[in-house]
Amino acid sequence: MAQLFFKHGAMNSGKSIEIIKVAHNYEEQDKPVLIFTSGIDTRDEVGYVSSRIGLRRKAIPVFDDTDLFEYVQNYPQKLYCILVDEVQFLTKEHVLQLAKIVDRLNIPVMGFGLKNDFQNELFEGSRYMLIYADKIEEMKTICWFCHKKATMNLRVDENKKPVYTGEQIQIGGNDDYYPVCRKCHSNPPL
Repeated sequence: MAQLFFKHGAMNSGKSIEIIKVAHNYEEQDKPVLIFTSGIDTRDEVGYVSSRIGLRRKAIPVFDDTDLFEYVQNYPQKLYCILVDEVQFLTKEHVLQLAKIVDRLNIPVMGFGLKNDFQNELFEGSRYMLIYADKIEEMKTICWFCHKKATMNLRVDENKKPVYTGEQIQIGGNDDYYPVCRKCHSNPPL
């Protein structure tokens, strides 16, 4: 029975590596998968899942008008799994389409992404994944500054000073964000 999975974690928790690994495991057994990623993530190149350790994989970019259910339903071959990177940037409608893929097409869907933004507010995609997912799993990493588990993302400016206001979405990597624990988020040792 197919299920909708939400695997979330702070920055640097290995979400993109996990997608590439899961895709490889299916494909090694001749079981085709589709990988989707947000079309607004331009850190590497639009339409790629990229990890910080250098692994990358072509993916289908998702934009506001992308109908994930239609894309999967009309795909010319049998699919065994749908993998979605940067699921936090999806809309409510996209998450409902992912649930529809699971429920109507009986294909498992694994969505990977951040749960909360730099102000510790839920992203739209994450909020609806938390509501609709059959299984929710936290991918763990350690705080940039101490030994505790990182559960938040600290945005920093070009001088490495904490930023607590601004637009929710600012695409960036290690130069812009640190995975941190709650204590270091509110009082980072910078």
